[in-house]
Amino acid sequence: MAQLAANPMSQVLRDAAFSGEASILVADAETGRVLEGFNPFVKQPPASVAKAVTALYALRQLGPEHRFKTRLLATGELRDGILEGDLILAGGGDPVFATNPLTDLAKALKDKGIREVRGRFLIYGGALPFVWSIDAGQPDHLGYNPAISGMNLNFNRVHFEWKRAQGEYLVSMDARSDKYRPEVQMAHMAVKPRSAPIYTYEEGEAEEHWTVARAALGDGGSRWLPVRKPELYAADVFATMARAHGIVLPKGAVIDSLPETREIAVHYSEPLTDILRGMLKYSTNLTAETVGLSASQQMGRVETLVESGNRMSVWAKNALDMTTCEFVDHSGLGDASRIAARDMVRALVAAEDDPVFPGLLKEIKLADRNGQPIPESDIKVRAKTGTLNFVSALAGYITTKSGRKLAFAIFTADMEKRAAIAPADRERPQGGKAWARRSRKMQMELLVRWAAMFDTPA
Repeated sequence: MAQLAANPMSQVLRDAAFSGEASILVADAETGRVLEGFNPFVKQPPASVAKAVTALYALRQLGPEHRFKTRLLATGELRDGILEGDLILAGGGDPVFATNPLTDLAKALKDKGIREVRGRFLIYGGALPFVWSIDAGQPDHLGYNPAISGMNLNFNRVHFEWKRAQGEYLVSMDARSDKYRPEVQMAHMAVKPRSAPIYTYEEGEAEEHWTVARAALGDGGSRWLPVRKPELYAADVFATMARAHGIVLPKGAVIDSLPETREIAVHYSEPLTDILRGMLKYSTNLTAETVGLSASQQMGRVETLVESGNRMSVWAKNALDMTTCEFVDHSGLGDASRIAARDMVRALVAAEDDPVFPGLLKEIKLADRNGQPIPESDIKVRAKTGTLNFVSALAGYITTKSGRKLAFAIFTADMEKRAAIAPADRERPQGGKAWARRSRKMQMELLVRWAAMFDTPA
């Protein structure tokens, strides 16, 4: 890649009036020739822009047609509808496995003629290392920071709903889908007469115990809460759905390795390409971590998320020329990851001719200086956004009116303000939204400016 041309964007940055540091670069996507930049070598937290690198990592290591498998396995003989051995629900790292396909697997028991299981009901999640939470610094109740396992269900979230009835609250915990609402027994919620903290969490041996402050509930509502025991969560829901088909299972137990078995039924995920498209559109952290861990394990077993992030860092340096990147995870939820704008643009230039990746990025609608959408713009932007408290990032491709393609990266962060946030305020820190708005406004101004300024052949 060519060296940075002297073309400062000081006025745009002054107008943005946001605190902290910025690392910005735009280049011709085909040739890599640098067009404009500001502090392009300063490393910043990428937030969810890290998922773009994870997508490339997974595509190269697993292949675009890769499908994850979730299997029902059995030991022992099946005689007259009775399974004399154990039934095993074995996860294969599927990040989008949900209640509907789990129900299909439960129905497969009936379709195979199984009416009773005499042995144990076992759950295996060892296809991937267990991760208690993606980022330990996040509040316990945030649904986007769940546990990770080889056995994942509903993004490892449980649905909590409450309604006021005659002065009391009716609460439920379920694993709902568009078709089913099975209640969950392994997660419990108790309403407590307090105003703060809003939620508390306590992990039991085989259950998860939540409390919620009565003062925070109002007349009713719902939210998704994270699951820390994903194997037992899946076992709970599977047993409920099996019971709906007349099959009563023993209480589920987790195993660390698979015995010799035979396959009863299997669910295949959608192709990796479709999974990554959803990940980049909705920025699902569990998907990023699961596909990243799976990609890392193509080069040998990893035991921790940090180890897997480091493995992706080495790969990115070799495959994408990201010479100084540092990843501690695959989603960007942990703020210890670092990317400089120069390295992110190098990765985008390297991936510009990939047959799959550019089309997976989300289309970004341009906005004017007042934040209003620009209608029917001839400028097309596909990119990945990234947001943490006092961190905002955007990276991807601009196609100008003439058809020229640019690669860009914009990283902004105020790490002093982020470090000063009290743990109780990390979901909605004071000043966080206003800071993010200023950064996003600057991002839009730069995109519009670059599309006009560099709308000429390379």
